[in-house]
Amino acid sequence: MTAPQPRFRRALVIPVGMAMATALAFLPDVTASAADGTSPAAAVRTTAGDGTSLSYVVNVRPGHGVSARVKKAIAEAGGSVVIAYDRIGVIVVHSANPDFARTVRGVRGVDSAGATRNAPLPAQSTTDVGTPKVLSAGEVAAAGAGAAAGQDPLEPLQWDLPAIKAEKAHEKTLGSRNVTVAVIDTGVDDTHPDIAPNFDRDASANCVSGKPDTTDGAWRPSASESPHGTHVAGEIAAAKNGVGVTGVAPGVKVAGIKVANPNGYFYTEAVVCGFVWAAEHHVDVTNNSYYTDPWYFNCTTDPDQKALVDAVTRASRYAERKGTVNVAAAGNESYDLASRSITDPVSPNDGTPSDRVIDPRKCFDIPTQLPGVVTVAATGAKGLKSSFSNYGLGVVDIAAPGGDSTGYQKPEPPATSGLILGPLPGGKWGYMAGTSMATPHVVGVAALIKSTHPHASAALVKALLYAEANATPCTDPYDIDGDGKVDAVCQGSKNHNGFYGWGTADALAAVTR
Repeated sequence: MTAPQPRFRRALVIPVGMAMATALAFLPDVTASAADGTSPAAAVRTTAGDGTSLSYVVNVRPGHGVSARVKKAIAEAGGSVVIAYDRIGVIVVHSANPDFARTVRGVRGVDSAGATRNAPLPAQSTTDVGTPKVLSAGEVAAAGAGAAAGQDPLEPLQWDLPAIKAEKAHEKTLGSRNVTVAVIDTGVDDTHPDIAPNFDRDASANCVSGKPDTTDGAWRPSASESPHGTHVAGEIAAAKNGVGVTGVAPGVKVAGIKVANPNGYFYTEAVVCGFVWAAEHHVDVTNNSYYTDPWYFNCTTDPDQKALVDAVTRASRYAERKGTVNVAAAGNESYDLASRSITDPVSPNDGTPSDRVIDPRKCFDIPTQLPGVVTVAATGAKGLKSSFSNYGLGVVDIAAPGGDSTGYQKPEPPATSGLILGPLPGGKWGYMAGTSMATPHVVGVAALIKSTHPHASAALVKALLYAEANATPCTDPYDIDGDGKVDAVCQGSKNHNGFYGWGTADALAAVTR
């Protein structure tokens, strides 16, 4: 079975000259036929019955190790344990038995169990979605010629920094070397000249299998893999070193935790590993610009999807208990995540999706909608909700620059693109956009807060992040393309609403209050 082309929904990659619209979510080229709420295990039977292994999570009581009874049941059901995260009670298992999850769910001591994917192990190779707009040597030189004293060469093109007062914050501090942020993503190119000075190798790993691999460079993307994680890492912590761009917190350390496989899928076992690794390596803030594949929304009424929600929830809560602030992208479909129904046309994105109508109060985008996670919406160069950004009163916590079409929100000169500029693997720089790009701005501000208040708990960092945000009232009416039709409805007050949450992130306040 060849997996459909994956969709990086947290980042929109825009070719030169192409306007960005709400519909610019990348959809896999597949035929819709599966029923609403179809579990991975049901779809798996067509692939696992021939002896092909799939990955599962089995959730048990935390803190006591895997009981002999559960170990025996896993083995008898045809499973082999990859790793057991005893502190949170999550076991990663491989099995070729299509009835593995159903069988194990009946064992005393098992809280939930489910398949994490539809595609067999290993997943088939596919082509990455699009490429960023890479800056030419001439564009780099031209930007550098216009840089003011104290600016990195490409900083004049970064309209997003003054949008959150980051350049003023840098006059106070660049952030503390005692603060580490981790980019849980597609991998980070730590050899990039903008990232190398701040890279934390000890806090970096490859978690794709569900078990951490600390082989030197295992956290890097290959030449055929997405540049997404490298771009995100640079937005947070690109060094202020006379090269390229400047990060929001250019004095803190940044680590790479690779969780996307070569196909670009972020499966549950990898995400669980990423959060646990961050928790146990004293990471202060994690950046999560993805959703956990293969389900955009995981319905807790389905036993397989419930197991995935349980596993990632346990991992993210464990990280927060250890002092980590987890920040996640809201998504790029212009969905109202506070509504009573959403049509999800892409799940499962590694199998046969259908137009599922789901209730986002019962079916969750993870980690975005998990308790304790900071959920980030995107704004454009005019400070308005980006045309593509998801929203929702009580779901979105904060907003930050993620870019938008220049036709919708044009930046002030000398910036020329409404997208977000950042590093790309191989020593390059380029533009990307999405709530993926908004999230690292908030992560950078959270890192500056932690730098200013080094003893602050995760809860206090989040409270300060919200309290120090610039209150941003609803855009009403919201007609971003100017066609006379309302494109989204914002609910709430000036101080807390569905478009901007508690407001737009403020880097200056983070270092002065």
